[in-house]
Amino acid sequence: MTVLACTAGMVFALALPGPDFERARQLALARYGADAAATVTRWIELIERAGPLSEREKLSTVNAFFNRHVGFEDDAVVWGVRDYWSTPLEALGRGQGDCEDYSIGKYVTLGLMGVPVERMRITYVRAEAGLPGSGISQAHMVLAYYATAQAEPLILDNLITDVRPASRRPDLHPVFGFNSEGLWLGGTIAPAAGDPTARLSRWRDVLRRMTLEGLN
Repeated sequence: MTVLACTAGMVFALALPGPDFERARQLALARYGADAAATVTRWIELIERAGPLSEREKLSTVNAFFNRHVGFEDDAVVWGVRDYWSTPLEALGRGQGDCEDYSIGKYVTLGLMGVPVERMRITYVRAEAGLPGSGISQAHMVLAYYATAQAEPLILDNLITDVRPASRRPDLHPVFGFNSEGLWLGGTIAPAAGDPTARLSRWRDVLRRMTLEGLN
């Protein structure tokens, strides 16, 4: 993943008046086959049965679901292009994706489960590689959940199976985070000034495809 890929879009309005899950299911079957349609059906059932769960339980359930059903793979292999942001249907249909795709999928799913978007930020980080203090890092993206504006975030990551507080992820160094309400630089509490929609091309494309899939 490149810095360019992660800075391409900043706002995702999760305004879903009524997702057409049956359309999504049929598209999965037509595009990717019966096994993929079965996975998408399990995803829909996960959303529809989430009502009794606490938000913390929803985080763990969604994190585990995407980590289990989407295998990590570069966009060049999955899509034949250098950088591609998948919708949840595409990621689950192909069964492969990279860090943006996990983060998008988890964000969308939790929003559909009723988790307020202001508690979530898709977050671009520098992730340390190798031994601590090696000075080697790579671009990465995770989903951060804030129970309150000033709470320590919980991190949903495809590299780690469990949801952990940020203090237990010293290998991650936040650069910026975003959701439908704005952009945050580093680990700041207040959103950055200015229009966060200035670089929206990849998000617009994801939203356009989600609309066609019945999910937006």
